Amino acid sequence: MNTPRLEERFIHLGLGAKAVEEPPFTGMAWYEGYGARHAADGAQGRLVSQYTFTESWNSWEMHPAGDEVVICTHGTMVLVQQFPDGRVVKTPLAAGEYAINPPGVWHTADVAESATAIFITAGEGTKHRER
Repeated sequence: MNTPRLEERFIHLGLGAKAVEEPPFTGMAWYEGYGARHAADGAQGRLVSQYTFTESWNSWEMHPAGDEVVICTHGTMVLVQQFPDGRVVKTPLAAGEYAINPPGVWHTADVAESATAIFITAGEGTKHRER
């Protein structure tokens, strides 16, 4: 049996304290299938994912249904949050540190070299915009 790697096979945390291993991540279109598979969990569902970045993000995202936890596990990154009142907060994260993106807060990240992070996301209704 092959032990799954979080960067390849995300986890859905659903109603009834269920943890479901997801099919292999194949790119942005994967999220449509994820939403369909777990629509019944609504805003209570959470996606646990891991990504490694070697450059800054080229877009912003926002999760209206709930908080997102960002845990830096390797390297460093700067989480950039834009709050509804226009305030921008930049939070440097190093391995072992985390930040929370509240619902309705647009966020992106600056990465100088390399960073790996785990995301626990209330993904229902997620929106994206160009940076």
